[in-house]
Amino acid sequence: MTYLPDELPNARVLITVKTYPLPSRSYTELVCTAGLLDGEKWIRMYPIPFRFLQDDQKKYPKYSWVNINLTRKKDDFRPESYSPKLGVDEPINVGQHIGTDNDWAARKSYVLKEVFTSMNELIALAKDPNHRKSLATLKPARIVDFVIEEDEREWKQEWQDQLKQFNMFELPTQQGHKKLVKKLPYKFSYRFFSEGDKEPRKMMIEDWEIGALFWNSLYRKDGNEQAALEDVKKKYLEEFTEKDLHFFVGTTLKFHAMSAPNPFVIIGVFYPPRTDQLSLL
Repeated sequence: MTYLPDELPNARVLITVKTYPLPSRSYTELVCTAGLLDGEKWIRMYPIPFRFLQDDQKKYPKYSWVNINLTRKKDDFRPESYSPKLGVDEPINVGQHIGTDNDWAARKSYVLKEVFTSMNELIALAKDPNHRKSLATLKPARIVDFVIEEDEREWKQEWQDQLKQFNMFELPTQQGHKKLVKKLPYKFSYRFFSEGDKEPRKMMIEDWEIGALFWNSLYRKDGNEQAALEDVKKKYLEEFTEKDLHFFVGTTLKFHAMSAPNPFVIIGVFYPPRTDQLSLL
């Protein structure tokens, strides 16, 4: 059974995910955007030109409705994967933004329609040739830790050359020249249990939001990386775990194709306030 048609003209998508830019040897999965088609089915759109994440006339915040012409990616077996049909100067048509009124009720009405609690179940669906599921919402059973690891501080030279060639990650400077978007010098991960797990899992977070938080905190802390990292950890380990935390998870094409033990990474977090009520019984 086909997940969605090959062509989706004027597709209406509620954006829920924007990942931090990440080069790819295939020149494709550089900036991944994902959301819910008509608020129902998960869909991945890439590559979105990086300028759409920076230009005030064209960028779109998460939880905005957008209209965009899409075509299935022929070189990607994941059923949710599509490419935008964008001209050089064609904007993405941005519509209504869904806010956080009434404890995020409107957002939850879309995002929490299908929630998984078991990573084992998701991985089985990803590996099943009849499904190949690659996007989902997961409710973790328990957060164990938030892990910060040092990483390379510069893009590999071959990736720098590639990015310059495709002009995907360049930002304007005050001098009018362009520079590559900064590479995050750290990797961020959650360690958590999902339903049925006997040991905690460790999954990387590749959300645009966490990268932006680090750079903004670094600026506020006058370049003090440890202080900026403390800000990131406080938000993700303390503040978010006090909320009704869910993960948006997605597979990477490379590891999904390799049938890795777990091809998923965390591509976004969803953190409405808790609305638990005491039982009257």
